[in-house]
This record gives sequence, structure tokens and C-alpha cells, in this order.
Amino acid sequence: MNENLPKLRKKAMSLPLTPGVYIMKNAAGEIIYIGKAKALKNRVSQYFGSQNTHTRKVLKMVENVRDFDYILCASEFEALVLECSLIKQHTPKYNILLKDDKGYSYIKVTDGEWKNFTAVKQKDDDNARYIGPYMSSFGITNAISNAKKIFKLPQCSKRFPREYGKSRPCLNYSIGQCSAPCAGKISREAHNEAVEQALGFIVHGSGEVVEELTKKMLDASENLEFEKAAKLRDTINAIKKVTDRQNVVATVADEQDVFAVVGGADGVNPKACLAVLRFKDHRLCDSEHFIIDLPEDLPGARRELLESYYSMRDFVPAKVALDGEVTDAELLGQWLTSLKGKKVTVTVPQRGEGHALVEMCRSNAAQKLAIYMGKTGRSTAALDELTHLLGLKTPPQYIESYDISHTAGADNVAGMVVFKDGLPLKNNYRKFSIKGFSGQDDYASMAEVIDRRLNEYEKCKDSGEGFGILPDLILLDGGKGQVNAVKPVLEAHGVDIPLFGMVKDSHHRTRAIASGGEEIALTSKRSAFTLVSSIQEEVHRYSVGYHRTKHKKSSVSLSLTAIEGVGENRAKALLKHFKTIKAISEADIEDLLRVKGMNKTTAENIYAAFHGE
Repeated sequence: MNENLPKLRKKAMSLPLTPGVYIMKNAAGEIIYIGKAKALKNRVSQYFGSQNTHTRKVLKMVENVRDFDYILCASEFEALVLECSLIKQHTPKYNILLKDDKGYSYIKVTDGEWKNFTAVKQKDDDNARYIGPYMSSFGITNAISNAKKIFKLPQCSKRFPREYGKSRPCLNYSIGQCSAPCAGKISREAHNEAVEQALGFIVHGSGEVVEELTKKMLDASENLEFEKAAKLRDTINAIKKVTDRQNVVATVADEQDVFAVVGGADGVNPKACLAVLRFKDHRLCDSEHFIIDLPEDLPGARRELLESYYSMRDFVPAKVALDGEVTDAELLGQWLTSLKGKKVTVTVPQRGEGHALVEMCRSNAAQKLAIYMGKTGRSTAALDELTHLLGLKTPPQYIESYDISHTAGADNVAGMVVFKDGLPLKNNYRKFSIKGFSGQDDYASMAEVIDRRLNEYEKCKDSGEGFGILPDLILLDGGKGQVNAVKPVLEAHGVDIPLFGMVKDSHHRTRAIASGGEEIALTSKRSAFTLVSSIQEEVHRYSVGYHRTKHKKSSVSLSLTAIEGVGENRAKALLKHFKTIKAISEADIEDLLRVKGMNKTTAENIYAAFHGE
């Protein structure tokens, strides 16, 4: 606890109720956080009042504050502009900052006997030719890749003329994406001409190149060079094919940026990924992503992220699309408009093309985060969708699911399955036999199981394994009845675990998730639907499998207890010793006497029962 809180609060209460910027400083006088406020007194005093409502990040920041300064502004917009300027100048520790590692890119052209070109980050002091600079490394890398495919240039690491004609052609030659100089299929002159055409395609665009190639094709045809004309025709078709494919990822808006934030639980230091798709001239022209600490306040974080991003980028589009609510949306739009000098619209698309682009951006963010965390993109995307769907603060890294299984109330059991990072963790699966009552009561059975599971947590919590881990989410096979039966159990144990039921349709397929009083449809969220369906199918399979095993043993035990002298305990001892009824039936009296607790009279009765004596 910060001992200076009373002093800081007193100072905060003396601030005016006017717009301004506040500057938090640590013991060394270093600026650790900068924020803006519509009313300075109200905003700053919140930091030094009750500490129970703060997020972890804010609590940590407040612990390090020893003093603060402030600057009065004429309006909240003026405060926002000043805040952005000061953050860019001082880069405070507790503000959300994006690291700008986006340098210029160049196309490096080597002018040896066999020309080649690649994308590079900087110019070297050599004899190569450089084209550029280009701001978008994403765009130039894609352009080079497409140009080499269209003009059938090698994309491997082989060097020519050293390796000319010395190996068999690879798959790229077979699918028409390489002219195979390695197998001697093209001359040096033809290769170098193709390189210059490819560079013209990148620098001048497809229109000019197609026009030039069309003229050459017609000339070749008039000169009866039909083979050459056919090759030029194929090149023109390849260019048009690539151009058409690029038009698929296009927007109605001439210029637009799309943002999405996807979070992932990763131990004590959860991370998130901010993905940005940039569209210009109706086409995707750039893609960026940033790995950040997982924000607890997403609307506030989105505002800070956009401020940070556009503080380090020169171009602001006319339209900005976000994947969720943003704090001070109107003010943010006003700030972006001032940067661009024209009207900028900030939206959260709910349907149509805009929504589809946001979903594509979210998918990209999930994939990048999965690679960073060493996980699968599919499970990361599914957990992110589930997080938003259920209104969870962070993605559920550790999910437990429960199902009850019985036959008309007999052999009542439950199964518990665990999914970690969206994948089954079979070592942590557990089985329960219902002990609190006999008969059929799914609600009471589910309550008993969760109660016993949480009791085990109290015994094992120091181990941090198995029952010693509390789940981030509990999913029950059933609807709101099961959820309402279990909620009092969680409250009695003093644990705050998100709890939902998995509801099936008339065909026993997952259709929704139930809370205590309503259902949340899953059909519109494909990744989340697939994950929840997998969990429900797995917990059902596991619990039914356990029930069948127990029911079979129970039926066998009942057949043994019909023999005089064989009670329930002796029947269990026989099954434990011989494993099957068949083995018991084939045993002689001496074998039966080897069973623990067996006497000669009972052994003779068992032998007689199976041998008709």
C-alpha cells in the first residue's frame, strides 16, 4: 500500500473541475503515466480513493506514484491532443505503447550474369541496384512473391550460373511457377528479360505491363512466332489472375484501417495481439501486428492503442473500423480528423463487409498471437470468441466440464474433463460416483460433484496440480437448472468462477450456452461453437463410458450375490481376484479359496452354482 495516498488524495481534491492533463511521477521524479480528464479533480482523485475498484495495472501504477503534476486545457479535445503529444515525448511506463519497428523496405536488384531481386530492410554499400524506399514491407514482399510466380522466376536459394543445368526441376516448374534454370530450361537472356518485366510489374503496376506484353504477343503472332506468343499470353493471364485474386480482399471504402485485439491466457503474464489491416485504393495494402500485455479495460485500451498507433504513422484513413467499443469514440474521431485534415469516421461494424473485415483482422491477430505463444491459431481464435461471447475478462486457459450419467437413477456417476488452451488435458480427467443419495436427481448430483471437487481443491491447492488448480471456466452439460443448482455451491466455497451450461437441441447437438436465466446462441460464432461442441461431446463420452463400466460391474455383482454366502464385499473380492465372471466359473474350489475372505463352504456353493451341482 502506498503510504502517500492520503497526501496525494488531498492534493487531488484541490484540483479544479476543468479539462486537463495529469502527469504521474515516481520517487525518482520520472514520469510513469500520463492521462487526460474532462474534470481533473474527479478523475485524479479516483486513483487515490478506494483501491478495490482498480485493475491490476492501475493498482501497480498507484503504488509507485509519489507525486503528480497537471496542465489545464481549454477543452477535453485540447487535453487529448496534449496527452498524445506528451506520451510520444516521454513514453511513460504505464501507458500502452506500441513499439515502432517498421522501417523502410527496398527492392535489391543484383546485376550479375543472372539477375535477381529480393526485399531488404536497408541499403548496403555494394554494386547492387536499389528500388524504393517503400513503407510497407508487407506490400513489397507480396509484390515480389507474385511477380516471381507470374514471370516464372526461381524462388529458391540456388545460384546461377553456378548451378545452371545441374539438377532436376522442382515442384514449382511442374505447376508453372518457375522456368527451371537449374535444369537448363531457360537461357540467361530470357531469364534477365523476365526479371526486368517483373520489376516493371512491381514498380509500374499491372496495367502498363499488360499493355506492353499484349503488344509483344500480337507482334509475335504476326511474325508467326506462335510459341513465343503463347508464352506471352500465359504471362498476361497469370497477371490478370493475380489481380483478380487481390480484388477479393477489397473494400467499398477507398481508404480504411481495420483494428482487432485478441487476448490469450499465458500463465502469470497474459498477452494480447493488436492486428491492423490497411486498405488503400480499395485494396489491402499493408498488415501489421503488435504483441502487448493483455489489457483489462478493452474500451480504454483501444483508445490508447489507436492514439499510440497514429502518433507514429503519417497516413490517417477516412474510415477506421474497430472490433469493439472504444472509450471517447467521438473525441477520438475528432482527434483523427484533426490529424488528417478531413472527416474521419470511427465505427464498430456489426454486419456486412465491415464486419467481415473485422473478423478477418481478428483471425490474423489470433494467428499471430498463437505463433508468439507457441499454440494453435484455431484454439486461440476459439477461446477469444468464447471470451467475448460470455463476457469474460480474460480468455479461459483452463476449462473444466461436468456431466451426469445413470440408468433410471441406478449407478449414478459423473465425469469431469479438462481443456487447457482449447485442447483436452486427459491426465486431469476425473470420475465421481454419486454418494450423497440414491435415485435420480441430476441437479443434486451436479451440486454434490462440484462440492466434492472444491473440497479437494482445499486439500491440494498447494500442489498446483490436478485438483489443486481452480478452473477459469466451468461448463456443465445441461441448462439453467444445472447452473442454478451449482451457483450456491460456488458461493458457499467463496470462489468466483464463471459458470455456464451447455444446451443441446432435439438432435443432441450443442445449440447454446446457458447462464442462470438466459441462453446465449452459439451458431454465429463458428470457432466458439466448435470448441464448446467438442467439450460437450468429450464430457458426455467420458461420463457415459464410466457409467457403463460401473453398471456392468454392478450387474455382475448382483448375479454373484444370488449365491448363498456371497455378499456385496465378497462379490467385489471375487471380481478383483478373477477379473471376469467367466474366470470365476472356470475356477476350481482350490482357486476360489485363494480369494481374500473366502471360506470352504462358500467356495463349494460358488463352484456348485456354475457347475449345476
